[in-house]
Amino acid sequence: MKRLFAALSITACAVTALAGGMAPGSAHAQDFQPAIVFDMGGKFDKSFNEAAYAGAERFKKESGIEYREFEVTQEAQREQALRNMARRGANVVVGVGFAQASAMGKVAQEFPDTKFCIIDSVVEAPNVQSITFKEHEGSFLVGMMAAMASKTGKVGFVGGMDIPLIRNFATGYQQGVKHANPQAEVFQNMTGTTPAAWRDPTRGGELAKSQMDRGADVIYAAAGGTGLGVLQAVTDNKKLSIGVDSNQNHLHPGSVLTSMIKRVDVAVHDCMKSAKEGTWASGSRVLGLKEDGVGYAVDEHNQSLVTDDMKQKVEAAKARIIAGELQVQPYKQ
Repeated sequence: MKRLFAALSITACAVTALAGGMAPGSAHAQDFQPAIVFDMGGKFDKSFNEAAYAGAERFKKESGIEYREFEVTQEAQREQALRNMARRGANVVVGVGFAQASAMGKVAQEFPDTKFCIIDSVVEAPNVQSITFKEHEGSFLVGMMAAMASKTGKVGFVGGMDIPLIRNFATGYQQGVKHANPQAEVFQNMTGTTPAAWRDPTRGGELAKSQMDRGADVIYAAAGGTGLGVLQAVTDNKKLSIGVDSNQNHLHPGSVLTSMIKRVDVAVHDCMKSAKEGTWASGSRVLGLKEDGVGYAVDEHNQSLVTDDMKQKVEAAKARIIAGELQVQPYKQ
């Protein structure tokens, strides 16, 4: 009977552990529970959200701790998702995207003992860490590359939702283009003014086609899932594209000139890791070239497109920007 009772007790403990979301033997993970709320477009958008996902996955791999997650599909879900994560005991909650700012401001006030991190916006609260990026600096470098790779002297930019954040990509890109070729022409289109602008690859392809019809032979897409349509249209027309946020060179090898990498993965990983280790701090962090928060990608998929001369000139400009000798102006409303 004692053996039977012991066996039943072990089984009961295992059921209790599973009901709490933890596997038997992973009690250490109960001491720390991170969570992440992805924004519209989904965690596999091959761009912004996916970079955040990569950061969370890296934390899980290094620590052995699972994280809770939610993918927002409707605007009203943001506040509810953040609140549910905090209510369920998450120690730190990451909100991916500027659109989570308002919701996080409310929820952070309701749960003062929970740590929050927001990517791409600023929420001023004692329990919130805000991480933003100098997109204009990274975009300057890929703008230089676009101008140097262009044979027509005409290049394009397709943005997603028309907001200051995306205008920041565009203004940095234009400065980089003009730095490399003052006579170059830059075409610019935004996809829309609502969140639907992030997930309309068909429209992205149409905008890219219209720019190519006007002579653009290199097009930079900063449009989330919509950008996938831009990259596809450019490939179909045997021109060059530039990816964004994640390294998108592999999506169309030999057609993607480079990708402007925005290290959202590092921001998410560091947020979770610092919260676990007790080094997390509230306030604002701004990541640019100096902090390795933005950059450009060269790998086996695009190395034949990027000449040594291009790399030397871009690296020289990068060094000057980091040293403060070359000023890249952000977008001003």
